[in-house]
Amino acid sequence: MFVSFFPQPKLFFTSAAIWSVVMVAVWFLGGYQLGALIGLPPLAADAAPIIGVSVFWSPPFLWFYIYFTLGVMLFYAFWHWYSPHPWERWSILGSSLILFTTYFQVQVSVAINAWYGPFWDLIQAILSKTVTATESDLYAQVLAFLGIALVAVTVFVITNFFVSHWVFRWRTAMNNYYMSHWPKLRHIEGASQRVQEDTMRFSQIMEDLGTSFVDSIMTLIAFMPILLAYSKHITVLPFIGHVPQPLVVAAIFWAIFGTVCIATAGIMLPGLQFRNQRVEAAYRKELVYGEDNPDRAQPPTVIELFGNVRRNYFRLYFHYVYFNVVRYLYLQTNNIFALFLMVPSIIAGTITLGLINQISSAFSQVTSSFQYLVNSWSTIVELLSVHKRLRAFEATIYGEPLPDIDQRYLEREQAGLRPEDQPVS
Repeated sequence: MFVSFFPQPKLFFTSAAIWSVVMVAVWFLGGYQLGALIGLPPLAADAAPIIGVSVFWSPPFLWFYIYFTLGVMLFYAFWHWYSPHPWERWSILGSSLILFTTYFQVQVSVAINAWYGPFWDLIQAILSKTVTATESDLYAQVLAFLGIALVAVTVFVITNFFVSHWVFRWRTAMNNYYMSHWPKLRHIEGASQRVQEDTMRFSQIMEDLGTSFVDSIMTLIAFMPILLAYSKHITVLPFIGHVPQPLVVAAIFWAIFGTVCIATAGIMLPGLQFRNQRVEAAYRKELVYGEDNPDRAQPPTVIELFGNVRRNYFRLYFHYVYFNVVRYLYLQTNNIFALFLMVPSIIAGTITLGLINQISSAFSQVTSSFQYLVNSWSTIVELLSVHKRLRAFEATIYGEPLPDIDQRYLEREQAGLRPEDQPVS
């Protein structure tokens, strides 16, 4: 699954994680100031934040683009020299581009959060008659938001186009790798489906989960300082009172609570999803045999195999009922949790409308990052199912024992037993 696309996967991913930590540490320990050497200095500590689309080509941003590119090219050069791989451009440079666009989308959220403050403070001041503003003033604020949105949409569309190609390249690498071992693999149950469908699903899910995970980390890095700064305006939590850094404490508690609830409610789903793939494959394979052999796919056999499919789906539906109740109840409550935390400060009149929107946005970003497992649990369940199926391929290629389920199926095949002789269980 990985060796076909990445050079020496275990060492590669370990080195990528270490190199990422080094690059981030160097940046925050002074690397962000090195841009001043080439005329791209950071913003002064007392400078007002840049509001609007121009923030994306401000000197600090331009220096980060250069810094990121230099880090990627050094990492790529090392692996190109140490362990050349036919897919290294897509696996290393392509992955790096996806990481960069993920970072950029996080910065779009930061730019929008910065826009919230002056815009809603202006609205509050106009409604309270404390300032006089014209229509042009409001239109200018709206145009500032549209500029950010236009850049965000453009980057999003281009990124989706590139990711589609990147995922298909990974699928191609897996397909070529498995087909080179096809004589060993063809006896595995549902071998054709695993090569044709599961490789695509695996690459898509890995890209989705990997990008979501990196997005969560980058969002925490970007928004945690912002939330810490806002904590000076929120000093009291409802029913609790004064707490140091109350917004951060509340975000961590709320995320852990949700993660535990979702993981507990969904503990049965991975095994059921894997079983679902197996009974579907057994049913599909018998139908395929029946296309060419009139002795196969007889009504009793089809009824029995479809009965296995039916029972498993009904079990899935049952377990998803309480899982979805827990998940969606938590997510709906999450929408108003930040407002609930701000009630004492709103009543005391210590925060403005702009701050309310900025705090709500930043709190939502931070809690969503901490809630990675909550938001991704259904996808993780699907990944575990696909991984188990492809893992049987890996075991066959390297001469390792097959998983118990696949071993039992292979033994039935070798004994000449049909599904009706020993039904899939």
